[in-house]
Amino acid sequence: MSTAASALRIRRWTPASLAATVVTGAVLVVLAFGPLLFSANVVDQLGTLYVYVILAVMWNALAGYGGLISIGQQAFFGLGAYAAIRVANFGIDPYASLFLAAILVGLLSLPVSSFMLRLREGEFAIGMWVLAALAHLLVTLDPIVNGETGTSLIELNAFPSALRNALNYWTTFGAMVALLAVVFLLLRSRVGASVQAIRDDEDAAGSVGVKVLATKRIIFVLAAVGAAMAGALWLAASVTFQPQAYFSVQWTAYMIFMVLVGGIGTFEGAILGAVIFFLMESWFGASGVWYLIGVGAAALGFALFFPRGIWGAVQRRFGISLLPVGYQVTATDDSQQPGAGEPTTPPETAAQSREKIHS
Repeated sequence: MSTAASALRIRRWTPASLAATVVTGAVLVVLAFGPLLFSANVVDQLGTLYVYVILAVMWNALAGYGGLISIGQQAFFGLGAYAAIRVANFGIDPYASLFLAAILVGLLSLPVSSFMLRLREGEFAIGMWVLAALAHLLVTLDPIVNGETGTSLIELNAFPSALRNALNYWTTFGAMVALLAVVFLLLRSRVGASVQAIRDDEDAAGSVGVKVLATKRIIFVLAAVGAAMAGALWLAASVTFQPQAYFSVQWTAYMIFMVLVGGIGTFEGAILGAVIFFLMESWFGASGVWYLIGVGAAALGFALFFPRGIWGAVQRRFGISLLPVGYQVTATDDSQQPGAGEPTTPPETAAQSREKIHS
């Protein structure tokens, strides 16, 4: 091993990431008691934020880590809401129906992935958009939906308003925490390293033994389940279901905006982007078309001048990783590396770290 390499230290957890994890846990504990601590309006707003976080993290897992740029995730968002209505019609508890709907959409995404994942780059993106349009059309043909008129999850009307708001909050909060934990643990696993290797070079990943199609299928199905869960949760809050609203491409546009602004390919960036988008919508949403113009202009500006997003830029400049998915390489020898002890590169996978050391 070279002298320069011996001055490097590879680690996943840092004092900053440990402190951030503790703070995050404490915040989640407080938020778990939201309906008991906050007003009804704040509870409703937080529920909206949680749905945005789910959408951002799931699209970031698919595109930022998996390299599968999709402009058709609204297909799963709308199917999640539709499936929740269908499942509840069988007499199943409406809140249990939300989770069952996400699972059913996940199962449906398995055969869909068999042909969608054979498409690459632009073909995959357009293929997903076509899939969303097809799903929209098929749902409107169901008599229970009444075409574009839509229907509603009437089973929720059996709950008193205050209880329903609390149950909506806890269901959304629990789903968000569970899905974020699944994504976090998956990205830290061998599968997560394989997913990122495929993103960087699919052919090279396959040549070293990575099961490309099976690995891509895992992240595809997970993203489908997350989007479907978000759609079902949105239905629980709004009660009404109109296909044109749920299958609108605006949902994928929101996902892309949140991830671009926060930082594509960073776990923290997706969450940050969701918070920024939520605040923009809260403050400027009433501006109508000017709000949409502002969102589009902001997305274009970040794509041109800050392609790594806010957290991506911070991570590149300071090497900070608060919720570590990969590893960090830090300098430990003052004589060899200036600024020893500070992160010298953004978090990376174990394979990337070993490659750098042995080279």
